[in-house]
Amino acid sequence: MDFKIGQVLGLMAKTMPFLVFRFLIYFAITLTYILITGVGAGVGWGIGRIATEDPAGFSMWGGIIGFGLVSAVAYFLREYLLYMVKAGHIAVLVELLEGKELPQGRGQIDHAQKIVRERFTESSVLFGVDQLIKAVLKTFNRVFFTITNFIPIPGLQGIAKFVNTVINLSLTYLDEVILAYNIKTGSTNPWESSRTALVLYAQNYKTFLKNAFFLAFVIWGLTFLVFLLVLGPVLAIVSLLPAVAGPLTLIIAVVLAWGIKQAVIEPIGMTALMQVFFKVTEGQQANPEWEGKLDGMSKKFGELKSKASDWDRSHGSTSKPSDEPPQGGAPAQG
Repeated sequence: MDFKIGQVLGLMAKTMPFLVFRFLIYFAITLTYILITGVGAGVGWGIGRIATEDPAGFSMWGGIIGFGLVSAVAYFLREYLLYMVKAGHIAVLVELLEGKELPQGRGQIDHAQKIVRERFTESSVLFGVDQLIKAVLKTFNRVFFTITNFIPIPGLQGIAKFVNTVINLSLTYLDEVILAYNIKTGSTNPWESSRTALVLYAQNYKTFLKNAFFLAFVIWGLTFLVFLLVLGPVLAIVSLLPAVAGPLTLIIAVVLAWGIKQAVIEPIGMTALMQVFFKVTEGQQANPEWEGKLDGMSKKFGELKSKASDWDRSHGSTSKPSDEPPQGGAPAQG
């Protein structure tokens, strides 16, 4: 593998203020899920007792409605979470990988948010960049990482679907890794540097697949372990509503495991892939052939170019030299 798990865990320890910050944010979201789902189930139970002799169905629907309401709010908070939580953590991780010293405590979070504001100006810019990166990655990975491209044997559709699912899960953090490249290069044009980073990723995709595939099993294995650990305590709490204990226990345990994954486990996978990206692409130039391939397969990649030009015009400047990788160095992989 091209990452060092010992160094990754060391970086987690050095960014503990951010891990705590992430944990508090996602714990609050998880707690809201649990409370509103429980309240919805309780209200449904009460209505069911009045309307029928069997309130279990009403209680279940009340819980589902409560869960849906919180999910809708969380969906609208995703831009804030990206800007304030994920990008900030990426910023301090990049500085540590470059050997820089970081402030301690709350000062680390303030320092990170300052870096993010300098690079992306406002949350809408960062969110827009991230959405285009995800769209390009989705298209590229669908074209190049379909297992039937490698094993075109009839009758293996079930296995192929499973492997493709693992591949897609393994590449979850690539958009965050590309945001890390934006910060590392000191980019003045986040659209252009994202374009460059996507080309660098594409020309090294086999190396990323190997590392990401391995990481997927580590990350989801840890998540499943957390799920099993929280299942018991959640069952004890939810048993207060015996009629819906089964469904609610599963839902709440899944949400709680998701919160811990987002707060603590996800940064491990993200940091490991950051290590891989910086190591593998060091000294490389973006290959025009791969740039042409991305242009041909994804309209969103072309949109990044348009956005980059608009950014330069609106800011009255051209991209800094640091937006491009250093000249010379390692050749691009095919």
